[in-house]
This record gives sequence, structure tokens and C-alpha cells, in this order.
Amino acid sequence: MSGTENVRRRRNVLAASVAAGVLLAGGGGVHLATTASGDGSGAAAKAADAAGPPPPLRLEGGSGGTDAGGDSRGGPGIAPGEPDPGGGPNGTVYTAKGPLPQGPSSAAVHRPEGLVTSAEVTRLAEALGISGSPSLVGEVWTIRPEKDGSGPRLDVSRKAPGNWTYSWYDGGPAGDSCLKGKACPPPGESKPSPGGTPLSEAAAKTAAAPVLKALGQDDAKVTATQVMNGSVRVVNADPVVGGLPTYGWSTGLHIARDGRTVAGSGMLKEPAEKASYPVVQAAKALARLNEDSKGTGPIGIGGCATDPPAAGVDGSGRPDTGAGREPAHGKPVSPPPPCETIVDRAAPDQVPVTAAVFGLAARDVDGERLLVPSWLFTADPKDGAPYTVAQAAVAPEYLKPPEKPSPAPTPTPAQPDGTAARVVESVRVEGDGRQLAVTFWGGVCSTYTVKAEERPDRVTVRIVEKSDPERVCIMIAKDFTKTVTLEKPLGDRPVVDAASGEAVPRR
Repeated sequence: MSGTENVRRRRNVLAASVAAGVLLAGGGGVHLATTASGDGSGAAAKAADAAGPPPPLRLEGGSGGTDAGGDSRGGPGIAPGEPDPGGGPNGTVYTAKGPLPQGPSSAAVHRPEGLVTSAEVTRLAEALGISGSPSLVGEVWTIRPEKDGSGPRLDVSRKAPGNWTYSWYDGGPAGDSCLKGKACPPPGESKPSPGGTPLSEAAAKTAAAPVLKALGQDDAKVTATQVMNGSVRVVNADPVVGGLPTYGWSTGLHIARDGRTVAGSGMLKEPAEKASYPVVQAAKALARLNEDSKGTGPIGIGGCATDPPAAGVDGSGRPDTGAGREPAHGKPVSPPPPCETIVDRAAPDQVPVTAAVFGLAARDVDGERLLVPSWLFTADPKDGAPYTVAQAAVAPEYLKPPEKPSPAPTPTPAQPDGTAARVVESVRVEGDGRQLAVTFWGGVCSTYTVKAEERPDRVTVRIVEKSDPERVCIMIAKDFTKTVTLEKPLGDRPVVDAASGEAVPRR
């Protein structure tokens, strides 16, 4: 998905001509369209039948093989500006406003493969109005500005899917100056807008058409509602792949007032059709989406306003018998009700679903970015703009759970007293080179000092924490900077964190 795209601010009701079905709220009913792949009798399905069952998919970031494809929270479900489909602590319940459409019985996964050629880069460059021939720098095709270093710049990854970025490069800091002050900006940023009224949506789409044609995306679903810097119209295009609409595979183009494309990004290689998988219908996918969207539960500091009762009987000194506390007169009393926070009692968010389209959504599968058959639900909350939630539609028996991390995560290092050691974030050399300003995160109720161990080849720093175990303290973290003085100037010796054993970056 383009970084310029704000999916939350567009109603993603995709064209029925490229979808298995669209659900319309307000009594519109269901409009069905038949595609070549809709009945599962296409060439891909036949090839899959001849070759045996397709291999299981491991969707990274989802819930694994026990559901209908995992949730969209680990994939394209959260676009910039969109809410969490899970609804945070309270969860979300998505409810269809009308009957859900029927989709195909099977659909193919699409995978980027191959290498981008110089001719393909040249074709895109010409559509963008860039002159010059691309040169291969490592694994990136590039056309860079000459002479004073300013002008248009196009970079295209040689490996599929051929991620590309286009921008107007104004030069910028280089060398050691990038390490001082603010971080150096990425190569290529569009020129500041001169102001004024942006192009109309229709005119911006017309200006973007040659670029989309060069990308093979002239049949893409195009929107142009977003405006940046007051005068730059943003055109977003969701391409059609294998006859199906896509989500998370967008092209974004910035169109200036004079109709020029001044920035853009996307993928140059169209993914190839691979194995075909049985898919679940929209109703089952929506049910699994709700299962995945139950929420995370209470987060942060919660609990009761009063302390929980101590074990035993108040004032009696006698232990609890397990049947409730026993007062002096011997009549059993029921134990108090369990503590319940405000978050515990809050009902999940109720969000209507006003459209459902069968398509392809970008997902990470075994370390690769693929287009996976998915249902694209349009959620239309009462208090916000519509947004899209993608739920993978691959039948659960063809999914496998995510791999467990290997090797196991390293346990947090501990100090001699058993408390967790603080990890150093960065150091800054001050004064005559003997003072190290050490930055780290810590709690607000502890005191910290920094100790340094000097060797000829390195300096090891350790954060020493002192806390009062009897003190009641809120769990809030903040960043600290403490200074330690060395016996000799640091020079070119690396600074190593005693807690992690890793070199500490200098600021």
C-alpha cells in the first residue's frame, strides 16, 4: 500500500464487474457478477487438481490454521489512518447490513516473481516524464539527477514485485553531517507546494492515466479525494489482478496543479497466478473476523480502587476455611464479587458492514508478500469514516499456524539483586571526551547511577538501579540521561552495554 494512501477516508465499494459480489445497504440487495475464475473451473484450478492439493499457507501476523485465514491486523487490515479492526481492549463486532454475497468456490494465490528489466523501467520513466537511461546500482534500477543533484529521481527494485519510488530530489546533507541533528531525509522528497487550488479529481485522474497505463493498471479502481500541501492531488489506484480487485497493492501518485506527477510509489511487476485454494464464503469469513476481533482485554493499570481482602478473617486471626469468611457470630458470609474495571464492563464496538467484495489482499506468507484470496469488508462506523477490513478467505484446512520464534527470545538480563537490568539506548560524548551522557528508560520511582568499566579496546557501561520495595509506585516509564566520567577520553573505543552485550549507538 502506498504511504500516501488513507484507506479510512474512502468508501471502498469496488466495481461489481471485477468482484464476485457486492452487498449494498439500504435495501439495494445483492448484485452478483460472474467471472472466469468464479466457478473454480479455470485453468489454475484444473492445474491444481492435476498436481494434487495445494501446499498449506502460513499467514504471518494472523491467527494461524485454526480459523478462516487469520485476522487482518497482521496484514493490510490497518492502513495509515485506519482504526484497529480488533477494536482495542473492548473488541469489535462487525454486523452485515443485509444479506452477504456468494463468492467463488476457489481462487488462486498470486506471487511476484522474476526480475524487472531495463525496458520496463524505461517505459515507466517515460510516462513520468523522466529522460535518461536506467543504471543498475546493486539490486536497484535508478535514474538520478545529474549536475547539481536536483531534479526527478526514479528507483526501482530489480527483484519482483519491483517496488518503485519517484520523487523530485533536492539534494540534502551528506557524509558525517547526517549524523548530527535531525536524521537525514530519505533520498527524494517532492518540492514544497506553491499553494493554490488543486486540480479537480477528474483532471488528476486524467493526468495519472498515462502512468497507470505504463504500469498495466489502466483498469485499476482509482480514487483522488486526498489533497496534500493544499494544492497536490493524490491519486490512488488499486489494480485488478487475475480478474479480482486488490487491497494493499496500491499505486500512489502526487499530481501538481499543472498536471505533472511530482511523486509516486508502487509495484512494477504484476504477480503471477499460482496454486488455487478452496475458499470460505463471506458469512463464514465475517464470523471469523469477529472471532479475531474480540479485543485485547484491559490494558495498563486497572483493578479495584481498594486493596483485595487479605487471606483469613478480618480481625480474627483465623485462616479462611474456603467457604467464605467467618465472622465472630459464626454465620458464613459470601466472598466479595470479583474486581471489575470500567474497561471490563465496556461493551465491544458495534460496526456495520455495508459492503463485501471478494478479492485479493496483500499478506506475508512464509516471509514473502503475496496476494491471498480474501473478503474485503467495508466497515462504516457511525462516528467515523468508512474503512476496509480484509479477512483471508482460504479454507482453514489449508492454513498452518505461524512458526514459533527460533531461537527463543533472550531473557531480560538481571542485576545482582534479581531486578531487570536497564538497557542503554544511546551515549553522547561531552566535554573533553571523558564524559559520557548515557540515555536509558526507567521507572519514575527508582534512582539510577551509571558505572563504567574501561579497557583498552572498549568501555562497558552499566545502569545501577535502586528502588524501595516498600514504596507503592505507579508503573510509568520515562527516559533518563545520566553522566559518567571516564579516566581517559573515549576516543575511538566502542561503548558496550553490560546488560545486552551489544555496542551502544552514539548521538
